[in-house]
Amino acid sequence: MTLAVLKNPIPVTRHDLYMSMVLARREVKDTFRDWRILTPIIMLTLLFPALMNFTAGRMLDFVSDYGAEIIATQMIPFLLLVVGFFPMSFSLIIALEAFVGEKERKSLEPLLATPLTDAQLYLGKMVAVLVLPLLSAYLGMTVYVLGLYFSIGYSPPAQLFAQAIMLTTVQGIIMVSAAVVVSSQTTSVRGANLLASFIIVPMALLIQAEAAALFWGNHFGLWWLFLALAITAVVLIRMGLHLFNREEMMGRDLDQIRLGWIMIQFRDRFTGKWENGRYPNPFRWYKQTFAIIPQLGKGFSILLAAFAGAMVMGIILANIYTLPPHLQAEFSSENITANLSELEFMLGDLPRLIFTQNVRVVILAALLGTFTFGVLAVLIFMLPWVLVGFAAGQIYLAGDDPILFLAGTILPHALIELPALLLAMAAALRWHITVIAPPPNTTLGEAFIAACADFGRIFVGLVIPMLFLAAYVEAYVTPQVLFALYGG
Repeated sequence: MTLAVLKNPIPVTRHDLYMSMVLARREVKDTFRDWRILTPIIMLTLLFPALMNFTAGRMLDFVSDYGAEIIATQMIPFLLLVVGFFPMSFSLIIALEAFVGEKERKSLEPLLATPLTDAQLYLGKMVAVLVLPLLSAYLGMTVYVLGLYFSIGYSPPAQLFAQAIMLTTVQGIIMVSAAVVVSSQTTSVRGANLLASFIIVPMALLIQAEAAALFWGNHFGLWWLFLALAITAVVLIRMGLHLFNREEMMGRDLDQIRLGWIMIQFRDRFTGKWENGRYPNPFRWYKQTFAIIPQLGKGFSILLAAFAGAMVMGIILANIYTLPPHLQAEFSSENITANLSELEFMLGDLPRLIFTQNVRVVILAALLGTFTFGVLAVLIFMLPWVLVGFAAGQIYLAGDDPILFLAGTILPHALIELPALLLAMAAALRWHITVIAPPPNTTLGEAFIAACADFGRIFVGLVIPMLFLAAYVEAYVTPQVLFALYGG
């Protein structure tokens, strides 16, 4: 995914950064002159930490009566993250109005008429709207920590406080950069505010994930979360640089969904009619479909690395979480052949079950990947291979040959199933990252629909037949190979 973002990088020079800071200073001064913005933010920033201090004190008093102080001790750091997130979410309205608000107030035209480039305008606006939310978050967290120290004598560890500051900062960058993208792609403040739910809801769910990590004391996991959020922030900033276009912004007067146009574009691309205005014959259609495969090279590279990483991760987890001997015995050759014998009564339905399950997984990964820039698609692809690596590791620890196990249980049908999954997921990744880095000389909508149709061609024309064949091989050929290898 990151490789795709950097595929056609927009160069940002030192001069671009300087001009962006000039614009940012002007925007920040205007913001600090508006008492209608500053007053509620300052009041909320000061009052909300006081409320959280009161909550923490009452919580400690309550749990101390039952000898459960550890619960409150683990929850107090979570309230620190909430205090940082609260003013950030309320200040998001500034970011949402960055472009579309000025457009409605008729003050955007003079700004766009300046000699500033699109990259300078976007970066300057993003930095300007990021200043007040971050300052309010830092102020709220400082007030909360000082209040805890003077009220109950608690001070968070230095590592935890650093993690809270860094997580709040990167979450603010993500929220603001996403909001600026929304503001530059909508035509009204009302539409931008409605789309803000797609920013607030995921971040609120992220806060819950952080709460779970803090409650279980997994502070090391927060560093991995910070790394993932930092990558997401870079992706969103690059996405904004790719999508921001002043001419398109000024020429767009109304947001509308043209379902008829979308369906026609998808139909023409899927059927191959877009090439010369006529529907191709099946041979020509497959030739067009095979021509898509060379464009999936980067997706194949990412997925192959994910495949290798998943296998290694499964082996590492097998060494960390070693099963008891009576469970490891289930992986022995005798038990494997016995379990296969028990499956013979349902061989008639097994190919259909395997095929439908694989198709559902591919469709689910493709749909979820559209909301996560392909991240969930890659994770879903990795999951079964993590389990395979875990099983191979357990067999090795039990004293059996893992290579023999993989050759008998996975290899026969994986020779067909793995290429099918790689094709499907690579086409899906190409579709997902179109939003981040659309091809030149085309609109985002056209590129997104074309990539979606290309995924449909790959899925229907190649992946489904391959998964169908792999299901029959897994149901009828793989068991025979296992019986032959294990002497069943």
